[in-house]
Amino acid sequence: MTKIRATITGVHGYVPADILSNADLEKMVDTNDEWIRSRTGIQERHILKGQGLASSDMGVEAARGLLEKTGTSPDEIEVVICATVTPDMLFPDTANLIAYKLGIKNAFTFDISAACSGFLFSLNTAVRYIESGAYKKVLLVGVDKMSSIVDYTDRSTCILFGDAAGAVLLEPSQDDETGVMDAILHSDGIGAEHLYQAAGGSLRPATHETVDAKQHYIYQNGRPVYKAAVMYMTGVVQEIMKKNNLHPDDVAWVVPHQANLRIIETMARMLDFPMERIMVNIQKYGNTTAATIPLCLWEWENQLKKGDKLILTAFGGGYTWGAILVKWAY
Repeated sequence: MTKIRATITGVHGYVPADILSNADLEKMVDTNDEWIRSRTGIQERHILKGQGLASSDMGVEAARGLLEKTGTSPDEIEVVICATVTPDMLFPDTANLIAYKLGIKNAFTFDISAACSGFLFSLNTAVRYIESGAYKKVLLVGVDKMSSIVDYTDRSTCILFGDAAGAVLLEPSQDDETGVMDAILHSDGIGAEHLYQAAGGSLRPATHETVDAKQHYIYQNGRPVYKAAVMYMTGVVQEIMKKNNLHPDDVAWVVPHQANLRIIETMARMLDFPMERIMVNIQKYGNTTAATIPLCLWEWENQLKKGDKLILTAFGGGYTWGAILVKWAY
């Protein structure tokens, strides 16, 4: 019996119109363009502005574009998964709101929170639904409105993050030459002390004290996070290549989470993999958390060929990290 493969049959992205440049940040905090570029590779990031606009609104834009370009009716979607750490609200889930706004009536929905690895964790979950044979069309949205949890007086974090959404459609295929081929995912709570949002959950519900202490913003201890990101992303890419008997020449593209250009460049050197075959768009968007990988796939879509081997890799708070091997389907 031929194995059912989960295949990415479409990808789309959305970035808000408003841009926050390094020059803009120079007016807000004690920083400058040269310092930001040399340490992160970021030149600008997009910010979602407007009263009442949230992560679901960006997710809707990415998903609507995806449904249109793939000729998919909202009624055909059976599962909606949203990877995010900036949900519109704690409940209902943001996937539920995206489905409602798109008129998706025949699907069940849920969110996955795994920080910057959220898209990979969600993709692996979507793949299992398809491979089980139970569902034929799964919509996966990676979206974060990071500006909603960034302290724009903290120069160590406010330079890093932007807002965006990306969406992919997964469908079954019996073509063994394409599809999501393998996934290796990891997590370790040792990283919890280095990258977190202290308040807003059940441990520290919102109070005047938590707001005054700025505990509803991102906290990051940069040095240990940087070292862990390089070590774990490099290691898991090596792990998935060894498991699948791949040499760097066999891989068309590495698609890394866009956290910091230095991390990506160091990983490339350690893997002995040319930067020319690593997707990098952090200079335009910054770190959009769960949206970075689908944004890359969206931007490079026209350069991809059927059968191209891609390794998607990410690292995020927790720590969480992983790699997924994809053979491009179109």
